[in-house]
Amino acid sequence: MEHVVLKEFENMIGSRLLTEIDDRTSYGYDGSFGQYIPDCVAQVMSTEEVQRIMEIADQHEIPVCARGASTSLSGGPLPVHGGIVLDFSQWDTKLEIYPDDLIMKVSPGVRTGDIHELAEAHNLMYPPDPSSSSICTIGGNLAENAGGPRGVKYGVTKDFVIGLEIVTADGKVLRTGGSTVKNVTGYDLTKLIVGSEGTLAVITEATLRLIPKPSDTRTAMIIFEDLYTAGKSISKILTSGVRPSKMEILDHNAINKVEDYAGLDLPREAAAIILVEVDGDPDVLVKELRIVEKALSEIGVENVQVASDKEEEARLWQVRKLVSPAVVSSGYTKISEDATVPLSRIPDMFRKIDEIKKKYDLNIVVFGHAGDGNLHPTINTNMRDPEEVERVEQAVEEIFNYAIELGGTLSGEHGIGTMKKAFLVREMGEEGVEFQKAIKRALDPKNILNPGKIFPEKGEKRLVLRND
Repeated sequence: MEHVVLKEFENMIGSRLLTEIDDRTSYGYDGSFGQYIPDCVAQVMSTEEVQRIMEIADQHEIPVCARGASTSLSGGPLPVHGGIVLDFSQWDTKLEIYPDDLIMKVSPGVRTGDIHELAEAHNLMYPPDPSSSSICTIGGNLAENAGGPRGVKYGVTKDFVIGLEIVTADGKVLRTGGSTVKNVTGYDLTKLIVGSEGTLAVITEATLRLIPKPSDTRTAMIIFEDLYTAGKSISKILTSGVRPSKMEILDHNAINKVEDYAGLDLPREAAAIILVEVDGDPDVLVKELRIVEKALSEIGVENVQVASDKEEEARLWQVRKLVSPAVVSSGYTKISEDATVPLSRIPDMFRKIDEIKKKYDLNIVVFGHAGDGNLHPTINTNMRDPEEVERVEQAVEEIFNYAIELGGTLSGEHGIGTMKKAFLVREMGEEGVEFQKAIKRALDPKNILNPGKIFPEKGEKRLVLRND
């Protein structure tokens, strides 16, 4: 990057422009793989700063990559073509709630957990709940259209965003949507931007929709002797008249990993367990769990353990929360994938992953959001072993291809980023990808907004975990 451009950035934001190699290196990674060093980092704190930086970047055709807390698992904030990283993690100055309107207005650097806390203080709820909510920022959630366990009942991030302030590739500021839940004026630009991974515009403010907080929750753990019945149970529960607020599944390998790690007296022989939470009025919840039990008994499932109190409920959810710590307890690298399949094909996906595990001699566990088919095949591997990394890449490629073959999708909540772009054509087809590229060209003709993401570049046909 030219010295005169760096000087212009420095004159604007002073010490919040980072140019030393130590600083730049620390902004070259996220929760996925590969490392790419930016030319500089700007810790932005206002829309005006973002606007001016985008004007300069547009003039000099400098790549711009927005970044929150770097918890992304798909490579979304990686500066693969260098340029400038916009660090939003310090910009948490706006966190305003309007309880009577059931909305909240937030800066991009606000932590998702703080949004949850403020909403709950007013007896309201912001439903999207990614597992990293205690540290991730809302800006990153918006860019990746993050989900979480409550997605089965409430949906994902885009379902709770009704307005945005954005800065375009050439430095214009505009607002999409508004402060009303109903808004059908023109194209839905809000939902176009949410989930676009920073490739179409830079988000500088969001208006979020809130809902009344459910008064209570109840949880049950269901134990299965075979995967087919577990898969059949998912559809059985969802068609019983009850809509769970959470519905999480762990396969046999995940169960045993957690048991090895924490000793929770889990059934090691089980093929799978499903955790089901219902929320709402306390009297209704008892009836809903009875309906679930009755529906399951019709297909021969009797091993349903309902938490008797909040302490026991917390213990049951501890099983799900401990999967990731259990996987990384070996000290090796955890590779968390994110394939989504139709509900009826979940058992097929489990069986295929077990075959892949044996074929490539890998340590793979599967868990995820059973209610929407969003599974997380997770591999524990030694990244210092090139031969093993090669096997991991082949295994993940087979998982992606099989998900698409089953009528599923590459991502339910992690996004495409750098990790999955090589497979985009396989899911969407050439014409589908070209249609999306046309939108990208129209809004970012110089390709300066987060280049190298989502769309495969020439010669990219497979997953690569290491760029060294």
